[in-house]
Amino acid sequence: MIGVMAQLLTACAVLALVSCAEVPEVKEKKVSEAPLVFPGPPDEPRFYYERTLYGSSDVAAEDKNARLKQLLTGQGERGGEGLGKPYSVTTYRGKVFVSDTLQRYVSVFDFPNRRFYKIGDEGAGQLIKPAGLDVDREGNLYVADATAKSVKVFDAEGNFLRQIGSDKWFDRLASVTLDPRGDRMYVVDIGGVSSNQHRVRVFDPVKGTHLFDFGTRGSGPGEFNLPYDLAVGKEGRLYVVDAGNFRVQVFDRDGKYLKNFGEVGKQIGNFARPKEIATDAQGNVYVVDAAHGNFQIFDADGQLLLFIGQHSEQDRPAGYMLPSGIHVDEDGRVYFVDQWHRKVEVFRPARLQPDQGWLAGKPPQAPSAK
Repeated sequence: MIGVMAQLLTACAVLALVSCAEVPEVKEKKVSEAPLVFPGPPDEPRFYYERTLYGSSDVAAEDKNARLKQLLTGQGERGGEGLGKPYSVTTYRGKVFVSDTLQRYVSVFDFPNRRFYKIGDEGAGQLIKPAGLDVDREGNLYVADATAKSVKVFDAEGNFLRQIGSDKWFDRLASVTLDPRGDRMYVVDIGGVSSNQHRVRVFDPVKGTHLFDFGTRGSGPGEFNLPYDLAVGKEGRLYVVDAGNFRVQVFDRDGKYLKNFGEVGKQIGNFARPKEIATDAQGNVYVVDAAHGNFQIFDADGQLLLFIGQHSEQDRPAGYMLPSGIHVDEDGRVYFVDQWHRKVEVFRPARLQPDQGWLAGKPPQAPSAK
């Protein structure tokens, strides 16, 4: 017992000496805050990584009760309502719409009003498996519901307006795209292994009447093998991801075949698992590739310009495991969805300042009257 007491007294004395000793100052190591830029130096920057959206707290003030629950339970380390399995993305004047196939609704990040809300989670127009998304010129949201085999239309606040199509019209509904002119809605039907209905169906977006179709199953010009998505480019050109044929096919707005680009391969410029597609105001074409873990940017004729991202098991900017959706907004910002890491990343074009554009709350100025 005496030996133990002596050891305790010695330990106390040592602790007392240590506590009295002057602790050397630890200089904080400065971490580089250089922006993530694409392409990297010495090339001229074209895009900057800007932010990542994980959930409601990335746009809205976090609820105090939710924060307390997080601290007590350890759940939701990022705070707020997170994305479950995001699939597709579109925007309208600073509102970012993200379909979620796991949570069965569309999440809305409303940056101008700093709020988060849901569309299609209950009531009329309730969604079952929301996939592709698009908006019209008035901001109405069109959702391709893969399980309901129909396109459901909501206003920007989430009020259900109408439904277009049914299981009589589609085998495996994948995406919906509005023509900028406002008179056509292009709906991609993947078809399937046992179906020959691999095609694009065209409707009047207001009346819901069927206008025409183009494409059938095959590998020849104008034929599809598991088409996935469609984007409208300059001069009304239609760019269709022909996933099973590892290419992008180009048509005029009436569905007449013009050309194609891409082939299967592991090199940049090739396709391995192409998914969604988008275009910008300059006519450039953006294609998601889930196997490459990136999106590749081509000019209107299919010449490779740039790629952004790489395969990564670690969640980090421009690192992806299962990318799926892409969209380019009115200001040229690129929104990129990764299902595995449950996020949407935003890339800003170099010509745009961080405080400019709809996402920053500063819409473009209307020209003054003379």
